[in-house]
Amino acid sequence: MATRNISAMQGAGGRLKWIVLALAVILVAVLAWLWPSLRAYSQTGAAYSARVVCSCRYIGGRELGDCEKDLEPGMEVVSLSEAAEERRIDATVPLMASESAEFREGWGCVLMTPKEREAAR
Repeated sequence: MATRNISAMQGAGGRLKWIVLALAVILVAVLAWLWPSLRAYSQTGAAYSARVVCSCRYIGGRELGDCEKDLEPGMEVVSLSEAAEERRIDATVPLMASESAEFREGWGCVLMTPKEREAAR
């Protein structure tokens, strides 16, 4: 009788492993399907944040911490840093995207191209 109960419990545990495996496969598939959209939203959010905070900081003359208040709700995931000597703001969405905006006399704050960002680092 005891072996029968043990095998019944092992059967339930085996089913649980398959359920967990199936859920993991579904989660990976959904993430793979959504990845291009998530990456595009991250890139847009980083560019928006860099541009807005650069304008606030170098045109408006406000402090970086104060400029973060100007961002739309939901932008909390974007990390901001300042390169004061270059008059540049770097915005990063961890593991997804990064953008930079720099103040250029006569032009205001301009998003940097990937080549410019690479040369600046």
